[in-house]
Amino acid sequence: MTTSALTSNCCIALTSEISRCTQPNVALLRELSLRVRTRCLETTYRSQFGHIGPDFSVTDLLCTLFLTTLRFPSKSLRHPDRDRFILSKGHAALALYCVLIELGWWCPEILDFYGRKGGSLGGHPSCANIGIEACSGSLGHGLPFAVGAALAAKLEKSERKTFVLVGDGELQEGSNWEAAMLGATHRLDGLTVIVDRNGLQQGRGTEEVNQLGDLAGKWRAFGWAVTEIDGHDHSAICACLNRLPFSAGQPNCIIAKTVKGKGVSFMENNASWHHRLPSRDEANSALKELSETAML
Repeated sequence: MTTSALTSNCCIALTSEISRCTQPNVALLRELSLRVRTRCLETTYRSQFGHIGPDFSVTDLLCTLFLTTLRFPSKSLRHPDRDRFILSKGHAALALYCVLIELGWWCPEILDFYGRKGGSLGGHPSCANIGIEACSGSLGHGLPFAVGAALAAKLEKSERKTFVLVGDGELQEGSNWEAAMLGATHRLDGLTVIVDRNGLQQGRGTEEVNQLGDLAGKWRAFGWAVTEIDGHDHSAICACLNRLPFSAGQPNCIIAKTVKGKGVSFMENNASWHHRLPSRDEANSALKELSETAML
């Protein structure tokens, strides 16, 4: 398998503190997303470990959130007033790892032992690693954790914001709705949940397993301000994030319509790629598609 030039050790440089962007550099966001997808693919093939479909589903959301919105004073992932991001759908951890690498916070070599004995990075995030706010993977835990983090910020009168990305299949867990009630009760408008609404979970569609129905209506009924967007449109994501909070005194919910396996035609909307691992031919074919996307 030939390593793509897209994943050289040159990371996108951060020359100033990350801040909200009113005029998003869409070309830069697309480049970052492409690099992240390519690095995810190469790492998954090399390690024969991971969840490539979910990684590709959330890539555009993560790249836009980290590059345009999350605030890290002094460019420090440990600063006490940093914004908090929790990846509740922990099986998409590799996408988060690759974002942190592409933004220059982690060294690329950390992926050499991804998913291997003795390595520091597993298939789900661990807060033993800098930049990871919470251990996740047991679905339904991330939002309760985020509500606690947002409530702590409010009690401390801190300006820091809390963001949590959840999967749509994960919303079948009742703990999410208990947390949603609590977030609205405490008027946590510094809290934002992003729902990765790709319509698929392990094995089949979400509506075949346990119907979510009018998902926006459910969140509104629980007291949240809701916006629905295309989760692969960098401009739309950025514009949505710039409007936060949507309504004073209400926590925010962004329902992002996404495609599992986005960016590789034979993976898109295919439930088997939730955790399927690519063969050599499949990996090379997928790399070719991503490389062709870079030429457009």
